[in-house]
Amino acid sequence: MIIEVNPNFLKYTSNLLSIIKDFRTSGVVFGNGKRNTIKLFELENQTINIKSFKVPHLFNRIVYKYFRESKAKRSYEYATTLLEKGIGTPQPIAYFENTNWLGLKDSYYVSEHLVTELTFRELITIPDYPDHENILRQFTRFSFDLHEKGIEFLDHSPGNTLIKKVSENQYQFYLVDLNRMNFHQQMTFEQRMKNLRRLTRKKEMIAIMSDEYAKYYRTKTHQEIFDTMWEETCRFREGFERKKRLKKSLKFWKS
Repeated sequence: MIIEVNPNFLKYTSNLLSIIKDFRTSGVVFGNGKRNTIKLFELENQTINIKSFKVPHLFNRIVYKYFRESKAKRSYEYATTLLEKGIGTPQPIAYFENTNWLGLKDSYYVSEHLVTELTFRELITIPDYPDHENILRQFTRFSFDLHEKGIEFLDHSPGNTLIKKVSENQYQFYLVDLNRMNFHQQMTFEQRMKNLRRLTRKKEMIAIMSDEYAKYYRTKTHQEIFDTMWEETCRFREGFERKKRLKKSLKFWKS
């Protein structure tokens, strides 16, 4: 087994190893677990969150052992980098990899479990959510900060930002599902707008986001930002719907 434990949690290494060993038969399932399984465990007085990544197919088992870092390792390392850059994410605790001669068997990413009020998704599904516009504008500033720091979060989608109210009208944001990221010296305008395309298809939300983004990105007008953000969103939705139709057709012909 390959392991790396956050220096602040080294004294819990044996506890963590025991939890990983009994992962399948213990813990409390969190979320729907369609692809990966997430469970909650108690580590002394702290609740921890462990993601067990889906066992990769044969080709990727070889790739993840010999040529590319596993999703668990990337999640741990990216979380560490985000915190170093002042970006919110649950505290990384450890990652574990089980391998054999053929390649990666299974892998786990361990982090603190954060209890928050909502995710970005609720801003879409509950348009009258209290303080909705203020949260959306603060989220946009958070996204702008990501871009200024050269962080391209490839899974910047509705369920992957946790939102916590910290005081009256003030919120903090935490990224989760971290295994796909790029880091740049500087992000272009096109990269920034493309990075926001998966968040919402609601034009009224994009209007607010582009207005807020324009306050900080001074080289483009609000209208230019809105037009590009909306164009990228529409292009993404078209591609998404096209893939969905294709999958449906393939499923029909296989049945």
